[in-house]
Amino acid sequence: MNDQANSVDERYEAAAPASLSSWNRHDTTWMLGLFGTAIGAGTLFLPINAGLGGFWPLLILALLAFPMTFYAHRGLTCFVLSGRAGADITEVVEEHFGIKAGALITLLYFFAIFPILLIYSVALTNTVGSFLEHQLHIMPPPRAILSLVLILGLLAVVRCGEQMIVKAMSLMVYPFIVALLFLAVFLIPHWNGGILATASTLPEPSALLHTLWLAIPVMVFSFNHSPIISAFAVDQKRRYGVHAEERSSQILSRAHALMVVMVLFFVFSCVLTLSPEQLAEAKAQNLSILSYLANHFSNPTIAFAAPLIAFVAISKSFLGHYIGASEGLKGLIVKSGRRPTPKTLDRMTAAFMLVVCWIVATLNPSILGMIETLGGPVIASILFLMPMYAIRKVPAMARYRGQASNVFVTLVGLVAISALIYSLTA
Repeated sequence: MNDQANSVDERYEAAAPASLSSWNRHDTTWMLGLFGTAIGAGTLFLPINAGLGGFWPLLILALLAFPMTFYAHRGLTCFVLSGRAGADITEVVEEHFGIKAGALITLLYFFAIFPILLIYSVALTNTVGSFLEHQLHIMPPPRAILSLVLILGLLAVVRCGEQMIVKAMSLMVYPFIVALLFLAVFLIPHWNGGILATASTLPEPSALLHTLWLAIPVMVFSFNHSPIISAFAVDQKRRYGVHAEERSSQILSRAHALMVVMVLFFVFSCVLTLSPEQLAEAKAQNLSILSYLANHFSNPTIAFAAPLIAFVAISKSFLGHYIGASEGLKGLIVKSGRRPTPKTLDRMTAAFMLVVCWIVATLNPSILGMIETLGGPVIASILFLMPMYAIRKVPAMARYRGQASNVFVTLVGLVAISALIYSLTA
């Protein structure tokens, strides 16, 4: 088996280009696909969660945003690239850590991502139903029918293949970027200092550390796109061979720079418009920042645009998380001993996703927020800690040892997990 894997690697190395070509449309598509997976519905709550702590914690989080995002996702990408050619994350874990560990990580990987997919199914149904009723003044169809139509529409994109998913997300990114820019610029005349009122006094060190401790998970998961990293790494290795790591780093760095600049501009524009008390009111009302701003200004443009922006954001994130969730489910089916054909496996996965997402979206349970929070520590473990552990233990990743970024990623991962566990038990 190892000889076969080595021969596959050798064929990939032989087929790899002698040098990297210039930046191309394929790279841009992936850059926007990564952006599309990360920047979704969570972004619309980030100004509230990040701004409540005051100016200085937000400034520190803004400075940490790029290194937290880039180094963590680069580590996970390198982990997937360290496996044999064509192996996804579940197969690489099995290759490096054994069959039992591979099965466990595959299970955790699936249950970390799938609940988020369910949440997006519910959020999408709620957003479209509210838009039909309040903005278009049309009585929405029964919830069961509406949710089925919406999920079938997204799964129709999924059935076109992984490349079509990435292309669809990259196309949806453009209106989302324009919308975020429009809103951020629209708020500039309304800047009244907002959060700057808290900048005149430095917080106590203990209070500052406590605020940062609880806020870091918000930043981590607002920029998280780990569900699509495995497919991204596999595609880069297939396309660039031995040069996959270098080109992957370039794509990741540009995607993360775009994420950080766009989102932080939006966040700061919001928190310079609203006071900490207003942000707390938005959180108490369980509203996204768009909904609160629409009510705050009584502006028909924002009231009409907000649900459309939310629809694009949720749809993008649904498609990106579907890639990761389906990858995990397929891994579980294969590791159970069954060996269906690839086409049958795709159909089984799509049918399961459709039925479960439709049932949950129809029932609209309030417990989904707890499920998302419970999935948080697992995502942090896979995104931050597992690649760092592999660097220490796996010979194929030995060349990454001794880098300061490894310590940074490990610390952020431990902080994120401890803060999430604390928030669950508090």
